[in-house]
Amino acid sequence: MIQIWKLSGILWRSGLSVLLGGCLLLGGCANNNPAKAPVMNGKSQNGYYRVQRGDTLYRIGLRFNQDVNTLVRWNHLANPHAIEVGQLIRVRKPNSVSGGSAGVKRQPGRVAPKPNIGTITTLAPDIRLQWPVRGKVISTFNGQTQKGIDIAGSRGTPVKAAAAGIVEYAGEELRGYGKLVLIKHSNSTMTAYAYNDSLKVVNGQKVQVGQTIAAMGDSGTTGVKLHFEVRVNSKAVNPLRYLSN
Repeated sequence: MIQIWKLSGILWRSGLSVLLGGCLLLGGCANNNPAKAPVMNGKSQNGYYRVQRGDTLYRIGLRFNQDVNTLVRWNHLANPHAIEVGQLIRVRKPNSVSGGSAGVKRQPGRVAPKPNIGTITTLAPDIRLQWPVRGKVISTFNGQTQKGIDIAGSRGTPVKAAAAGIVEYAGEELRGYGKLVLIKHSNSTMTAYAYNDSLKVVNGQKVQVGQTIAAMGDSGTTGVKLHFEVRVNSKAVNPLRYLSN
């Protein structure tokens, strides 16, 4: 079984939100309807959220529809994995009119770093992907409740790598997504393949485009289908924009 700290690092780099025995993962949960992002309890007050027991930055980001990298920048976090119960986390965009973030304590004389605007894009640079399986798209990307697409099919149908890369994760520790494969294609691009019946690759394995990485199934969901996501700079993008016809 992959170590939890290592898995957290993979998901931090990919921007996927996870469900690790109670923490949330990527968009799309198992049910009869199109996958929806889980909703957690907890409200923000004046743009801040107080960390509860069991929270992770990924979970908080999913709750308030914020990217993990954005939360790190807003809260000047040196270590995104080291948040504490009771800590206040800014979850809403700071008021630019006020010229500062009310309630955020800073060291005297220390200037807050400026957001690195314009260096991160959600558009994949000229990436072309192969369909992981052929079938009817039964749920489409909307960027909010559905961070990828669901493709219907038959149990045992080979699931193929959409592009060459390295397997960052292959396993089923992420409750609600069944047997899952994450493939890193570049420093900015990753694809995810969920709900598989069986896995054909292991962590760290190099794969070629079109190589079989899993067999289609219904683990973690109802009805045989593949949940497929594309992440660029940790942000979900519409897979249909990059899949070849």
